[in-house]
Amino acid sequence: MRQIPLAANVIQSARRYILKITPQRALILSFLALSLVGTLLLKLPIASHQPTSWGEALFTAVSAATVTGLVVVDTGSHFTLFGQWVLIVLMQAGGLGLMTFGLLIIQLLNGRLGLAHRAVLGEVVNQGSQADMKRLLFLLFGFTAFVELIGTALLALQWIPEMGFTRGLYYSFFHSISAFNNAGFGLEADSLTKYVGNPLINAVISGLFITGGIGFIVIIDMLGKKRFEKYALHTKMMLIGTLFINVVAMLIVFLLEYGNPKTLGALPELSDQLWAAWFQGVVTRTAGFNTIDIAALGPATAFFMMGLMFIGAGSGSTASGIKLSTFIVLLLATRACLFNRAKPVAFGRSVGGDIVFRALAITVIGLFCVVTGIFLLCVTESATFLDLAFEAVSAFGTVGMSRGITASLSSPGQLLIMVLMLIGRVGPLTLAFTLATAHPARVQFPEGRVSVG
Repeated sequence: MRQIPLAANVIQSARRYILKITPQRALILSFLALSLVGTLLLKLPIASHQPTSWGEALFTAVSAATVTGLVVVDTGSHFTLFGQWVLIVLMQAGGLGLMTFGLLIIQLLNGRLGLAHRAVLGEVVNQGSQADMKRLLFLLFGFTAFVELIGTALLALQWIPEMGFTRGLYYSFFHSISAFNNAGFGLEADSLTKYVGNPLINAVISGLFITGGIGFIVIIDMLGKKRFEKYALHTKMMLIGTLFINVVAMLIVFLLEYGNPKTLGALPELSDQLWAAWFQGVVTRTAGFNTIDIAALGPATAFFMMGLMFIGAGSGSTASGIKLSTFIVLLLATRACLFNRAKPVAFGRSVGGDIVFRALAITVIGLFCVVTGIFLLCVTESATFLDLAFEAVSAFGTVGMSRGITASLSSPGQLLIMVLMLIGRVGPLTLAFTLATAHPARVQFPEGRVSVG
């Protein structure tokens, strides 16, 4: 008789404690907890064919939870089916964002959210109404499942005839989950290099990670409106920006690597070269697969890809980086400054000063983290500067591409990469949530003049 009230009190106390956790702390704790649980599961004997060290289990779990894709062991040969399913769960949870899922659970259990949590949900799905957010979050999960199933079915057209029904279907499912969540984990040691000229694999995989990386804000807006003119400013910026940057990336990779005998130059057909340039150009914005040898890329191409990895994909998506919309806002602010305009303008709408400040803060903090990471890697590792810089930017952008040095990094080096992966996945979101719930200053100070430039 006494156990029921006691259990109810415990649940109520736990509920109150959860609701008191700030969104920023909840986000950080959720990813840390996911990584820890993943580490323990991957360390189990049934998770791998060979013994897995604690360092290997931790690195792999963090990489999967942050949907990065950097690996220190070969996923397909090292882990058993159980271990690979652990990675699938980690990628799905980390890709959708535990914060969004956790807040939805809180809302369902409690019936309402505090102002801080509603502000965070509004930041994620660009909606202010609590009722709308509940409906749209269900739509988000439903859309995710639908796209991943479509991706599985399309990939199965290639891999079931090639591998048999069971293995081919599983390969299709694993890569569909990994691609949509921009994780970059593959079941082959050479990723997707054997399919460098395969139109189906290139189109489906790139379609999945572009869809996952464009952002749920954009997807929700597009599902609710039929005409481009009716789309929100963010949606217009993301659609045009994604198209532009993907085309430019493809052309630059093609031009830079066309004469490289170790990459595009080794492909006999122009169609294969174009597919490789397309895939490797667009995948840099946080997906992490590769169809050509990344270590063989020229310095100019590697440096260009580092810029794309730092930019990343869309806000509120399965991808990371500073986000494409952040980069576009900075470009618009620069143009406004050059033309002596009061505010940045795009598609007949002005961008508020608070958005510009937020974009600037996210970019500066991102640069600081990347530069610090590169510096510390140069202290602990003996690899070339380009390889270390590429690794650091890839980790921060949770891209997962490497020039082949991940497994050879020292323990301190791998620890630095894990920290960068967590910062890259959690840091910009935490800052955005902090600014979303910040209160305006009550004290106003007189303006002063500072010389810049």
